[in-house]
Amino acid sequence: MNVMTEKLHLGSGPSIGAMLIDSGRLAPADAESILRLQSAQGMRFGDAAVQLGLLSDEDVQQALSQQYDYPYLMAGDECVSEEVVAAFKPFSPFVEQLRALRSQLLLRWFDADTGGGKALAVLSPDSGEGRSFIAANLAVVFSQLGQRTLLIDADLRKPRQHQLFRLPNKLGLSSILAGRAVLTEAIGCIPRLNGLCVLPAGAVPPNPQELLSREAFANLMETLPGRYDVIIVDTPAAAETADHQTIAVRARGSLVVARRNVSFAPRLQALLQSLHQSGATVVGSVLNQG
Repeated sequence: MNVMTEKLHLGSGPSIGAMLIDSGRLAPADAESILRLQSAQGMRFGDAAVQLGLLSDEDVQQALSQQYDYPYLMAGDECVSEEVVAAFKPFSPFVEQLRALRSQLLLRWFDADTGGGKALAVLSPDSGEGRSFIAANLAVVFSQLGQRTLLIDADLRKPRQHQLFRLPNKLGLSSILAGRAVLTEAIGCIPRLNGLCVLPAGAVPPNPQELLSREAFANLMETLPGRYDVIIVDTPAAAETADHQTIAVRARGSLVVARRNVSFAPRLQALLQSLHQSGATVVGSVLNQG
């Protein structure tokens, strides 16, 4: 009797062992050894594999993330910069704090019942305070929750998101606002991060404030909520330009980032005052410990 088959599917989904074999990280013979130890000692498959030295803890966590539809990247994957910690180390203390922040934002802003919105501008007074870092990692944890997430780099002076997500920056927000591109041409999606999409800044224009003040930006921020559940907007340093006011008003909600032992209280005060004067809602603040 011929019992060979290309694939055998049991239950509602593939087991960790099956996924590891399919991905080439585990040989079928090694899987048999793991199953024997698992049966003999009543262990979980992953624990038995690690004890035998056939898999690392990271291999097991990666397989679990696939089984529970919680995608993240392996160390050394060059499609995203390692600065995007949430994409590589979703179980680290820092990312746990980000998830706590995500929960607060879902309850206090990204909830239609509370009168909130779908867009959030991430701001800070000066450069080097972690504004782009927080925006990028926050976008990842929202996408890991299954939210349709768009990250917009609205810093048309010193853009960073195309570098963090290894995307071309020929077309982007500046191209759309100048009428040189449409959204579908400028946007880039990260399929291995649950379909997270990024709109880079595009070429640095000579007139960023004028571009952001155009009706095209207002129209864009009005139409995007129909396509995405969460929109995170990176911004330029508030102390260096007035761009942040326009962006915050269009996003409606603002998250203010300060960095420990770096940010100056008077500049934070000035930023908060400018946001209140412009009518943008300050949803909360984050102290970047890095």
